[in-house]
Amino acid sequence: MSILSITFHCTKNNLEEWENYIDETLVVMTENLMDVNKYILSDVHSDYIEEGKNYNLLLVFDNDELRNDFIESELKNIAERVEAKFGQEVMIFNTFLNPKKSRF
Repeated sequence: MSILSITFHCTKNNLEEWENYIDETLVVMTENLMDVNKYILSDVHSDYIEEGKNYNLLLVFDNDELRNDFIESELKNIAERVEAKFGQEVMIFNTFLNPKKSRF
């Protein structure tokens, strides 16, 4: 199992538009990913963020190779689409999660 956590940080100015984008576009793109076994799309609550809001997409792959292939192709496409629509108003942060032990 190989996991990728993608955090999207949206500024206050575009929250409503970003949430619509998540519901209408990001969910559809995620549902159509061929190499993703499971995913969780979350609204992230944090007491420390006041200048916008975070959302997280947790993707589960069978192995590291599939995760790396996704990063090199699909993630670039997603990032380009988000940047084209929102510019610097939505930032994307990737975190590679390499499970030591799991009970998923």
